[in-house]
Amino acid sequence: MATKEEVFDKVQAALVDALGVDDDEVTPEATLVGDLGAESIDFLDIVFRLEKAFSIKIPRGELFPEDILTSSDYVVDGKINAAGLEELKKRMPFADLSSFEQNPAVQDFANALTVQDMCNYVASKVD
Repeated sequence: MATKEEVFDKVQAALVDALGVDDDEVTPEATLVGDLGAESIDFLDIVFRLEKAFSIKIPRGELFPEDILTSSDYVVDGKINAAGLEELKKRMPFADLSSFEQNPAVQDFANALTVQDMCNYVASKVD
């Protein structure tokens, strides 16, 4: 079982390599998109690097459930509805979505994901 520090160190290294940012920029509170500049194409690289670093398999859509963000069942006028928020919480128990819930605009979802969320996800897979 990996310690929180070991998980953070490996996640940090994966993000530094994938995004070309400095170690000191990758803090637990940093958002992947807003603070670290990740773009949608980067998420494939991040998933690959996390899988390799931790010897885990990350099923498509588990870490970044884009299917919810594009479904007319869950998105109304560019915002995630209550059912969509519940589905996100169910599928992403590792993420703190409390600030996103205040204004659940689809375009802002990527800004809700933090480095700590990534660490929580990985820790749930390696325990």
